Amino acid sequence: MNLSPIRAFVMGSLLAAGLLAQPCFAQDEAETDEANVARSEQEVYADLQLFGEVFDRIRAEYVDVPDERELIHAAINGMLTSLDPHSTYLDPTAFEETRVDTTGEFGGLGIEVTMEDGVIKVVSPIDDTPAARAGILPNDLIVELDGVQVYGMTLNEALDVMKGPKGTEITLTIVREGAEEPLSVHLVRDIIPLIAVRSYTERGVGVMRLIRFSEQAIGGIEKAVDEFFDDNEGKTPVGLILDLRNNPGGLVDQAIAVSDAFLARGAVVLTRGRDTAQDSRYNARADDLDARLRDLPLIVLINGGTASAAEIVAGALQDQKRATLVGTRSYGKGSVQSIISLGADGAMKLTTARYYTPNNRSIQAAGILPDIEVRQNVPEEFKGRDEIIGEAALSGQIGGGTEGEATTGSSIYVPREVEEDTQLQYAIDLILGERTDAAYPPKAE
Repeated sequence: MNLSPIRAFVMGSLLAAGLLAQPCFAQDEAETDEANVARSEQEVYADLQLFGEVFDRIRAEYVDVPDERELIHAAINGMLTSLDPHSTYLDPTAFEETRVDTTGEFGGLGIEVTMEDGVIKVVSPIDDTPAARAGILPNDLIVELDGVQVYGMTLNEALDVMKGPKGTEITLTIVREGAEEPLSVHLVRDIIPLIAVRSYTERGVGVMRLIRFSEQAIGGIEKAVDEFFDDNEGKTPVGLILDLRNNPGGLVDQAIAVSDAFLARGAVVLTRGRDTAQDSRYNARADDLDARLRDLPLIVLINGGTASAAEIVAGALQDQKRATLVGTRSYGKGSVQSIISLGADGAMKLTTARYYTPNNRSIQAAGILPDIEVRQNVPEEFKGRDEIIGEAALSGQIGGGTEGEATTGSSIYVPREVEEDTQLQYAIDLILGERTDAAYPPKAE
């Protein structure tokens, strides 16, 4: 069969990628199963022939002349998104925005989102942004942007619409569980500073709300600690609270650095992929910061929105008996994504490993359970809509956790007013000795 030059190039490239993506067999398996491997490669080649045939038919017979580059990119994205909810193709614009997301600031609404069943699903609003002030909640489904249906858009296309210069306006149509009619929310875009840490003192206890694991995370923690000591005239504070509620994660190296700030030794996180040669173990190291904080009581707040890198920190501090976890079960995202550059064509975000806590727990789709479960007093208007199942509810999630997958929801509600924050006040009471729960303080092994 003669192939067109473009089709031959596409099939050759995809065949190379497809064969490279086949499982790596040990030598003895390769010898005993050589026939099966050969059949598998033949099947891959046949499927790539099918791809080329469809590609040629679209080019030749589609009602309008298609953009061949967009067709290829769509095929690549489809291949990646079929793997799991977190693997995806990043075109050059999206790749650049990913880098901005961890280093700078942008004009937009201030919401972490994902794509689910063709619509935009809110993971978490970012503190003190237009989205948070408007009352947008985790689990909300955005179905229209300025009256245009989201269904049919890619995630990157929807993000492009939501971002924009400060002061410009947009109306979101939101479907919220429990609401009889879709909600229309009018927002004015603002500069979204990627502030990593907000800190304050409450009843003599230092509180660090770690919003996201951007490049500013460990620097924000160090600055907050300095301020706590300065406010206390250089004396050791009564105790610290690390608030990881509704933290969607971010950079793994920052999660390791934040964990290391409270640990002098031992494992922080372990990662395991398909190739054992790529397995890693990250250990804490003794330094001036953890020496400064060694004797300080520490409580970590978690909830259903505590995900990914935030779960690395919570799991490390829990397993090492350095902190007591208070709140509700975390999200359960126990997978690691690598950003692999594709040169001028952008990059792909590919799930390459699972991470494990120091005690060898994979929390994938299970989440981390707090040492002391404390629920919020949820207002009537939010009851029934304040809980999410988390990773376990995502179609195509990779599984493989060492504990049972979540089947019930975990609350993501955090009151605006500190005085009404049951979890926070409970944690402060523990540090001040006004409660005597058996799980606090943690007992080091």
